[in-house]
Amino acid sequence: MAEPAVSGVGVWGCCGGGAGRDGTGRDGGGGARGRPPPGGPQPRARRLAALLNRSLRVRMSDGRTLVGAFLCTDRDANIILGSAQEFLKAADAFPGSEPRVLGLAMVPGHHIVSIEVERDAAAALCS
Repeated sequence: MAEPAVSGVGVWGCCGGGAGRDGTGRDGGGGARGRPPPGGPQPRARRLAALLNRSLRVRMSDGRTLVGAFLCTDRDANIILGSAQEFLKAADAFPGSEPRVLGLAMVPGHHIVSIEVERDAAAALCS
């Protein structure tokens, strides 16, 4: 799935702590920073919140793939992955090469080609 899951959606109170889009410390449409907008979170924000701490596979425009726990996103569709590992595209990788451990990684939104939710190990064993 290309950008729809993260495009143009900020999870309130997730990344950063600075001023919002309008420079006043407010996010321009919801409640105070770090609180959900009045009436509860929007459907897109709920969908993103359901993905928190899930393992994502992010394919990038240069052919690399990152796999890690989804921690955060912002309005520019940048995402933060925890415990991330980098896999090179097949043409660049050595046969039998190990993934490179990155740890905490920020992926710029404009480099994201696709995002997939990894199946949980428990769910994979049951099917």
